[in-house]
Amino acid sequence: MKRIVIVFALTAASMLFIFNSADWYAKNSALPRYCANPQQSVEIVREILTSDTPGEGKERRPYIVAAKLIFLVPQEQGETMQAYMTRLRHRISQSCGVTF
Repeated sequence: MKRIVIVFALTAASMLFIFNSADWYAKNSALPRYCANPQQSVEIVREILTSDTPGEGKERRPYIVAAKLIFLVPQEQGETMQAYMTRLRHRISQSCGVTF
């Protein structure tokens, strides 16, 4: 029984470390990359989520970069598109120290 508790405690500590590290990376490294042109990134995210063929005939790189935002700041279940866009703008604003 003691071994099970030790394994459980080590697993829980590892999971907390991984999640905290991922959150730190998002705040300090990944999200600040969008500070150069945050409005464009948010509009591309909207297009990715609402269009059947996002970025068709356009350069793919901005769409790939903006798609990372969907991973870093996922849309919550039942959240409207407008609420998600507002939350995404707020999160980028916090990381960049600007309001847009």
